[in-house]
Amino acid sequence: MSASDAPLQHSRAAGAAFDPIRAWIRHRAEIHTGLGLVGNVAFVIGSVFFLFGSLKIAGVWLFIAGSTGMLIGSIGRAVVESRSDS
Repeated sequence: MSASDAPLQHSRAAGAAFDPIRAWIRHRAEIHTGLGLVGNVAFVIGSVFFLFGSLKIAGVWLFIAGSTGMLIGSIGRAVVESRSDS
């Protein structure tokens, strides 16, 4: 192994540490879909809550929760759909 191969070897070792996590995420694809659906429902309900003055704070929190759920779902979906199996 040459000196130029050392960074590549290190990146492979670092990637191997995430293999069990990637495997678990790939086998739980329905969770990502569920998080996306929950996020979308939270956005719709939050939108309706903005129509009523007394529910605006709850609408803000539903938007935050919805966007977080959708972000986690999208990250998980990206991991599932990634083509790198190394």
